[in-house]
Amino acid sequence: MRFIYYIVSSFVVIFVSMLFFPNESQADTRELFEVGETLLNVRSEPSDQAEIIGKLQAGDQLVAFEEKYGWIKTFYDGKEAWVAGHYLHNIGQVSEAKETEEEKIKVVTKNTHIRSGPGSSYSSIGTLPAGKSYRLIETKGEWHQIEVNNGQNGWIASWHTDTPAQEATSASVSAHTIKAPDQQTSSITSATKPLDGYHIMLDPGHGGKDSGAMGLKNVYEKNITFTTAQKIADKLREAGATVLTTRSKDTYISLDRRVELSHSNKTNAFISIHYNAFPDSSVSGLNTFYYSKKNDLRLAENVHTSLTASIDMKDRGILQKNYRVLRTNHAPSILLELGFITNPNDLAKIQSESFETNVAEAVTDGLKNYVQE
Repeated sequence: MRFIYYIVSSFVVIFVSMLFFPNESQADTRELFEVGETLLNVRSEPSDQAEIIGKLQAGDQLVAFEEKYGWIKTFYDGKEAWVAGHYLHNIGQVSEAKETEEEKIKVVTKNTHIRSGPGSSYSSIGTLPAGKSYRLIETKGEWHQIEVNNGQNGWIASWHTDTPAQEATSASVSAHTIKAPDQQTSSITSATKPLDGYHIMLDPGHGGKDSGAMGLKNVYEKNITFTTAQKIADKLREAGATVLTTRSKDTYISLDRRVELSHSNKTNAFISIHYNAFPDSSVSGLNTFYYSKKNDLRLAENVHTSLTASIDMKDRGILQKNYRVLRTNHAPSILLELGFITNPNDLAKIQSESFETNVAEAVTDGLKNYVQE
Protein backbone atom coordinates (compact mmCIF):
# COMPACT_ATOMS: atom_id res chain seq x y z
CA MET A 1 0.00 0.00 0.00
CA ARG A 2 1.21 3.53 -0.75
CA PHE A 3 1.55 5.99 2.12
CA ILE A 4 1.68 9.75 1.82
CA TYR A 5 3.70 11.78 4.30
CA TYR A 6 2.93 15.46 4.59
CA ILE A 7 3.98 18.64 6.28
CA VAL A 8 1.11 20.50 7.91
CA SER A 9 1.19 24.29 7.97
CA SER A 10 -1.11 26.32 10.17
CA PHE A 11 -3.64 26.76 7.34
CA VAL A 12 -3.10 24.19 4.59
CA VAL A 13 -1.93 20.64 4.20
CA ILE A 14 1.06 20.39 1.89
CA PHE A 15 1.74 16.88 0.63
CA VAL A 16 5.48 16.56 0.19
CA SER A 17 6.37 12.94 -0.45
CA MET A 18 5.21 9.40 -1.17
CA LEU A 19 6.96 6.53 0.56
CA PHE A 20 6.84 2.82 -0.13
CA PHE A 21 7.26 0.62 2.93
CA PRO A 22 8.44 -2.99 3.30
CA ASN A 23 5.90 -5.78 3.18
CA GLU A 24 5.02 -5.86 6.89
CA SER A 25 1.76 -5.95 8.80
CA GLN A 26 2.75 -4.25 12.07
CA ALA A 27 2.55 -0.54 12.87
CA ASP A 28 5.58 1.60 13.80
CA THR A 29 5.47 4.68 16.00
CA ARG A 30 7.56 7.66 14.97
CA GLU A 31 8.26 11.05 16.47
CA LEU A 32 6.40 14.11 15.18
CA PHE A 33 8.19 17.47 15.21
CA GLU A 34 7.11 21.05 14.62
CA VAL A 35 9.32 23.73 13.07
CA GLY A 36 10.10 26.61 15.43
CA GLU A 37 12.02 28.86 13.04
CA THR A 38 10.40 31.36 10.69
CA LEU A 39 12.24 29.73 7.78
CA LEU A 40 14.22 26.47 8.04
CA ASN A 41 16.41 24.99 5.33
CA VAL A 42 15.83 21.40 4.21
CA ARG A 43 19.13 19.81 3.14
CA SER A 44 20.15 16.73 1.17
CA GLU A 45 22.61 15.53 3.86
CA PRO A 46 22.99 15.95 7.66
CA SER A 47 25.32 18.93 7.32
CA ASP A 48 24.98 22.70 7.14
CA GLN A 49 27.18 22.56 4.05
CA ALA A 50 24.85 20.21 2.17
CA GLU A 51 22.65 21.29 -0.73
CA ILE A 52 19.43 23.12 0.22
CA ILE A 53 16.51 21.28 -1.42
CA GLY A 54 13.61 23.12 0.21
CA LYS A 55 12.43 25.32 3.04
CA LEU A 56 9.95 24.91 5.91
CA GLN A 57 8.08 27.58 7.83
CA ALA A 58 7.29 27.94 11.52
CA GLY A 59 4.40 25.66 12.44
CA ASP A 60 5.11 23.07 9.72
CA GLN A 61 5.19 19.50 11.00
CA LEU A 62 7.32 16.57 9.92
CA VAL A 63 7.81 12.90 10.76
CA ALA A 64 11.30 11.83 11.92
CA PHE A 65 12.84 8.61 10.57
CA GLU A 66 16.35 8.90 11.96
CA GLU A 67 18.60 11.17 14.04
CA LYS A 68 22.27 11.72 13.17
CA TYR A 69 24.72 14.32 14.51
CA GLY A 70 21.82 16.44 15.73
CA TRP A 71 20.03 16.31 12.36
CA ILE A 72 16.60 14.77 11.75
CA LYS A 73 15.94 12.64 8.68
CA THR A 74 12.56 13.02 6.97
CA PHE A 75 11.30 12.97 3.36
CA TYR A 76 10.73 16.00 1.16
CA ASP A 77 9.37 15.98 -2.40
CA GLY A 78 9.81 12.21 -2.58
CA LYS A 79 13.46 12.33 -1.49
CA GLU A 80 15.41 11.71 1.70
CA ALA A 81 15.97 15.03 3.47
CA TRP A 82 17.59 16.41 6.63
CA VAL A 83 16.77 19.33 8.92
CA ALA A 84 18.65 20.69 11.93
CA GLY A 85 17.12 19.17 15.06
CA HIS A 86 17.72 22.16 17.37
CA TYR A 87 15.14 24.16 15.39
CA LEU A 88 12.43 21.52 15.97
CA HIS A 89 10.03 20.89 18.84
CA ASN A 90 8.89 17.34 19.63
CA ILE A 91 5.08 17.43 19.74
CA GLY A 92 4.25 13.73 20.02
CA GLN A 93 4.12 10.52 18.05
CA VAL A 94 2.39 9.19 14.96
CA SER A 95 1.74 5.62 13.93
CA GLU A 96 2.52 4.27 10.48
CA ALA A 97 0.18 1.48 9.58
CA LYS A 98 1.97 -0.90 7.22
CA GLU A 99 -0.60 -3.08 5.58
CA THR A 100 -0.60 -5.32 2.59
CA GLU A 101 -4.37 -5.61 2.22
CA GLU A 102 -6.43 -3.26 0.10
CA GLU A 103 -8.58 -0.84 2.07
CA LYS A 104 -12.26 -1.72 2.03
CA ILE A 105 -15.40 -0.05 3.29
CA LYS A 106 -18.73 -1.60 4.18
CA VAL A 107 -22.13 -0.26 3.15
CA VAL A 108 -24.35 -0.07 6.25
CA THR A 109 -27.68 1.18 4.85
CA LYS A 110 -30.12 -0.50 2.50
CA ASN A 111 -30.55 0.55 -1.14
CA THR A 112 -27.59 2.93 -1.08
CA HIS A 113 -27.38 4.88 -4.35
CA ILE A 114 -24.24 4.60 -6.47
CA ARG A 115 -23.56 7.94 -8.12
CA SER A 116 -21.62 8.75 -11.27
CA GLY A 117 -19.69 11.44 -9.37
CA PRO A 118 -18.93 12.66 -5.82
CA GLY A 119 -22.22 14.34 -4.95
CA SER A 120 -25.97 13.85 -4.71
CA SER A 121 -26.44 16.00 -7.84
CA TYR A 122 -24.79 13.28 -9.97
CA SER A 123 -27.01 10.64 -11.56
CA SER A 124 -27.72 7.37 -9.78
CA ILE A 125 -26.28 4.39 -11.65
CA GLY A 126 -27.61 1.71 -9.31
CA THR A 127 -28.06 0.72 -5.68
CA LEU A 128 -26.14 -1.41 -3.20
CA PRO A 129 -27.41 -3.65 -0.38
CA ALA A 130 -26.36 -3.25 3.24
CA GLY A 131 -23.64 -5.47 4.66
CA LYS A 132 -21.30 -5.84 1.65
CA SER A 133 -17.74 -4.47 1.51
CA TYR A 134 -16.09 -2.83 -1.50
CA ARG A 135 -12.57 -1.71 -2.39
CA LEU A 136 -12.00 1.98 -1.66
CA ILE A 137 -10.35 3.85 -4.53
CA GLU A 138 -10.39 7.42 -3.25
CA THR A 139 -12.29 9.87 -1.05
CA LYS A 140 -13.44 13.36 -2.00
CA GLY A 141 -15.02 15.28 0.86
CA GLU A 142 -17.95 13.20 2.10
CA TRP A 143 -17.95 10.82 -0.88
CA HIS A 144 -16.09 7.53 -1.43
CA GLN A 145 -15.27 6.12 -4.86
CA ILE A 146 -15.45 2.32 -4.78
CA GLU A 147 -14.99 -0.59 -7.14
CA VAL A 148 -18.48 -2.01 -7.50
CA ASN A 149 -17.77 -5.10 -9.62
CA ASN A 150 -15.67 -6.21 -12.57
CA GLY A 151 -13.58 -3.05 -12.43
CA GLN A 152 -16.57 -0.70 -12.63
CA ASN A 153 -16.37 2.29 -10.28
CA GLY A 154 -18.99 4.47 -8.61
CA TRP A 155 -19.41 6.98 -5.78
CA ILE A 156 -21.34 6.52 -2.54
CA ALA A 157 -21.97 8.95 0.32
CA SER A 158 -19.69 8.27 3.28
CA TRP A 159 -22.59 8.49 5.75
CA HIS A 160 -23.94 5.24 4.29
CA THR A 161 -20.70 3.37 5.15
CA ASP A 162 -18.73 2.26 8.19
CA THR A 163 -16.10 4.90 7.33
CA PRO A 164 -17.83 8.29 7.56
CA ALA A 165 -15.77 11.29 6.53
CA GLN A 166 -16.06 13.07 9.88
CA GLU A 167 -14.22 10.31 11.72
CA ALA A 168 -10.98 11.22 9.97
CA THR A 169 -8.37 12.86 12.18
CA SER A 170 -8.17 16.63 12.07
CA ALA A 171 -4.67 16.40 10.55
CA SER A 172 -6.11 14.82 7.41
CA VAL A 173 -8.72 17.53 6.87
CA SER A 174 -7.64 20.62 4.97
CA ALA A 175 -8.50 23.91 6.58
CA HIS A 176 -10.64 25.00 3.61
CA THR A 177 -13.21 22.30 4.46
CA ILE A 178 -13.99 23.90 7.83
CA LYS A 179 -14.31 27.57 6.98
CA ALA A 180 -16.96 29.58 8.75
CA PRO A 181 -19.75 30.82 6.49
CA ASP A 182 -18.40 34.39 6.38
CA GLN A 183 -15.13 33.06 4.95
CA GLN A 184 -16.75 31.42 1.95
CA THR A 185 -16.45 33.07 -1.43
CA SER A 186 -19.69 34.05 -3.12
CA SER A 187 -21.04 31.95 -5.97
CA ILE A 188 -24.21 31.10 -7.83
CA THR A 189 -24.49 27.95 -5.70
CA SER A 190 -24.42 29.85 -2.42
CA ALA A 191 -27.09 32.20 -3.71
CA THR A 192 -29.44 29.36 -4.56
CA LYS A 193 -28.58 27.18 -1.53
CA PRO A 194 -29.08 29.12 1.70
CA LEU A 195 -27.02 26.74 3.86
CA ASP A 196 -24.02 26.59 1.55
CA GLY A 197 -20.82 26.91 3.61
CA TYR A 198 -22.44 25.89 6.91
CA HIS A 199 -21.25 22.80 8.78
CA ILE A 200 -24.02 21.10 10.75
CA MET A 201 -23.38 18.29 13.24
CA LEU A 202 -26.32 15.93 13.74
CA ASP A 203 -26.23 13.76 16.85
CA PRO A 204 -28.48 10.66 16.69
CA GLY A 205 -29.03 9.99 20.39
CA HIS A 206 -27.83 6.78 22.05
CA GLY A 207 -26.54 3.78 20.06
CA GLY A 208 -24.88 0.41 20.60
CA LYS A 209 -25.12 -0.76 24.21
CA ASP A 210 -27.06 2.42 25.04
CA SER A 211 -30.50 1.76 23.56
CA GLY A 212 -32.11 4.85 25.06
CA ALA A 213 -35.79 4.65 25.90
CA MET A 214 -37.92 1.65 24.98
CA GLY A 215 -41.40 2.50 23.80
CA LEU A 216 -44.56 0.64 22.92
CA LYS A 217 -44.21 -2.33 20.54
CA ASN A 218 -40.56 -2.74 21.65
CA VAL A 219 -39.47 0.37 19.77
CA TYR A 220 -35.94 1.40 20.74
CA GLU A 221 -35.08 5.09 20.77
CA LYS A 222 -31.57 4.52 19.34
CA ASN A 223 -33.01 3.11 16.10
CA ILE A 224 -35.41 5.91 15.28
CA THR A 225 -33.00 8.69 16.25
CA PHE A 226 -30.62 7.23 13.67
CA THR A 227 -33.13 7.07 10.79
CA THR A 228 -34.48 10.53 11.65
CA ALA A 229 -30.96 12.00 11.59
CA GLN A 230 -30.38 10.45 8.16
CA LYS A 231 -33.54 12.11 6.80
CA ILE A 232 -32.56 15.46 8.28
CA ALA A 233 -29.04 15.12 6.85
CA ASP A 234 -30.40 14.53 3.35
CA LYS A 235 -32.58 17.66 3.49
CA LEU A 236 -29.80 19.82 4.91
CA ARG A 237 -27.44 18.70 2.15
CA GLU A 238 -30.05 19.59 -0.46
CA ALA A 239 -30.01 23.09 1.07
CA GLY A 240 -26.23 23.26 0.61
CA ALA A 241 -25.02 22.39 4.13
CA THR A 242 -22.08 20.15 4.89
CA VAL A 243 -23.52 17.62 7.34
CA LEU A 244 -21.60 15.45 9.76
CA THR A 245 -23.08 12.89 12.16
CA THR A 246 -21.70 11.69 15.48
CA ARG A 247 -22.41 8.08 14.55
CA SER A 248 -22.90 6.33 11.23
CA LYS A 249 -24.24 3.03 12.57
CA ASP A 250 -25.55 1.35 15.72
CA THR A 251 -22.53 1.99 17.89
CA TYR A 252 -21.94 3.49 21.33
CA ILE A 253 -20.49 7.00 21.34
CA SER A 254 -19.80 8.72 24.67
CA LEU A 255 -21.24 12.17 25.35
CA ASP A 256 -17.75 13.66 25.52
CA ARG A 257 -16.82 12.11 22.17
CA ARG A 258 -19.94 13.61 20.57
CA VAL A 259 -18.86 17.06 21.73
CA GLU A 260 -15.25 16.42 20.63
CA LEU A 261 -16.48 15.65 17.11
CA SER A 262 -18.37 18.92 17.08
CA HIS A 263 -15.28 20.85 18.19
CA SER A 264 -12.80 19.12 15.89
CA ASN A 265 -14.97 19.79 12.84
CA LYS A 266 -15.71 23.39 13.88
CA THR A 267 -19.43 23.03 13.29
CA ASN A 268 -21.73 26.02 13.00
CA ALA A 269 -24.65 24.25 14.71
CA PHE A 270 -25.08 21.03 16.72
CA ILE A 271 -28.47 19.29 16.85
CA SER A 272 -29.02 16.25 19.07
CA ILE A 273 -31.97 14.03 18.07
CA HIS A 274 -34.00 12.19 20.73
CA TYR A 275 -37.41 10.69 21.46
CA ASN A 276 -39.05 10.85 24.87
CA ALA A 277 -40.62 8.29 27.22
CA PHE A 278 -42.66 8.36 30.42
CA PRO A 279 -44.39 5.76 32.63
CA ASP A 280 -47.73 7.51 32.12
CA SER A 281 -48.67 6.72 28.51
CA SER A 282 -50.94 9.76 28.29
CA VAL A 283 -47.96 12.15 28.33
CA SER A 284 -47.17 13.39 24.82
CA GLY A 285 -45.63 16.14 22.73
CA LEU A 286 -42.32 17.56 21.57
CA ASN A 287 -39.71 19.77 23.24
CA THR A 288 -36.65 21.73 22.19
CA PHE A 289 -33.89 22.21 24.78
CA TYR A 290 -31.03 24.69 24.92
CA TYR A 291 -28.37 25.64 27.49
CA SER A 292 -26.92 29.07 26.68
CA LYS A 293 -29.22 32.04 26.13
CA LYS A 294 -26.37 33.75 24.30
CA ASN A 295 -25.53 31.02 21.75
CA ASP A 296 -28.28 28.43 21.76
CA LEU A 297 -31.62 30.11 22.38
CA ARG A 298 -32.00 31.77 18.97
CA LEU A 299 -31.27 28.45 17.24
CA ALA A 300 -33.78 26.70 19.51
CA GLU A 301 -36.49 29.28 18.79
CA ASN A 302 -36.11 29.06 15.02
CA VAL A 303 -36.07 25.26 14.85
CA HIS A 304 -38.85 24.77 17.41
CA THR A 305 -41.13 27.29 15.69
CA SER A 306 -40.66 25.47 12.40
CA LEU A 307 -41.26 22.05 14.01
CA THR A 308 -44.48 23.02 15.76
CA ALA A 309 -45.80 24.59 12.55
CA SER A 310 -45.15 21.37 10.59
CA ILE A 311 -45.71 18.54 13.10
CA ASP A 312 -49.17 17.73 14.42
CA MET A 313 -48.10 17.08 17.98
CA LYS A 314 -48.55 18.77 21.36
CA ASP A 315 -46.14 21.69 21.85
CA ARG A 316 -44.31 21.21 25.17
CA GLY A 317 -42.21 24.32 24.60
CA ILE A 318 -38.60 25.47 24.58
CA LEU A 319 -36.80 24.75 27.84
CA GLN A 320 -33.34 25.42 29.25
CA LYS A 321 -31.53 22.25 30.38
CA ASN A 322 -28.07 21.40 31.64
CA TYR A 323 -27.45 18.55 29.18
CA ARG A 324 -23.77 17.75 28.72
CA VAL A 325 -23.79 17.81 24.91
CA LEU A 326 -25.20 21.35 25.14
CA ARG A 327 -23.34 22.71 28.16
CA THR A 328 -19.84 21.75 26.99
CA ASN A 329 -20.35 22.47 23.29
CA HIS A 330 -18.69 25.51 21.69
CA ALA A 331 -21.14 25.56 18.80
CA PRO A 332 -24.74 26.79 19.07
CA SER A 333 -26.47 23.60 20.25
CA ILE A 334 -29.96 22.26 20.80
CA LEU A 335 -31.53 18.94 21.76
CA LEU A 336 -34.83 17.85 20.21
CA GLU A 337 -37.32 15.48 21.87
CA LEU A 338 -39.57 14.61 18.92
CA GLY A 339 -42.47 12.97 20.73
CA PHE A 340 -43.11 10.19 23.26
CA ILE A 341 -42.62 6.62 22.06
CA THR A 342 -44.60 5.54 25.15
CA ASN A 343 -47.68 7.43 23.93
CA PRO A 344 -49.77 5.50 21.35
CA ASN A 345 -50.81 8.59 19.38
CA ASP A 346 -47.29 10.05 19.25
CA LEU A 347 -45.81 6.70 18.28
CA ALA A 348 -48.33 6.23 15.46
CA LYS A 349 -47.32 9.61 14.04
CA ILE A 350 -43.61 8.89 14.52
CA GLN A 351 -43.93 5.60 12.64
CA SER A 352 -45.91 7.12 9.76
CA GLU A 353 -44.22 7.44 6.36
CA SER A 354 -44.36 11.24 6.37
CA PHE A 355 -43.17 12.03 9.89
CA GLU A 356 -39.39 11.91 9.44
CA THR A 357 -39.63 13.77 6.13
CA ASN A 358 -41.71 16.50 7.79
CA VAL A 359 -39.24 16.74 10.68
CA ALA A 360 -36.33 16.96 8.23
CA GLU A 361 -38.00 19.76 6.26
CA ALA A 362 -38.91 21.62 9.47
CA VAL A 363 -35.39 21.43 10.92
CA THR A 364 -33.94 22.58 7.59
CA ASP A 365 -36.37 25.51 7.38
CA GLY A 366 -35.57 26.44 10.98
CA LEU A 367 -31.86 26.49 10.23
CA LYS A 368 -32.43 28.59 7.10
CA ASN A 369 -34.30 31.15 9.21
CA TYR A 370 -31.57 31.02 11.87
CA VAL A 371 -28.71 31.78 9.47
CA GLN A 372 -30.67 34.48 7.65
CA GLU A 373 -31.51 36.51 10.76
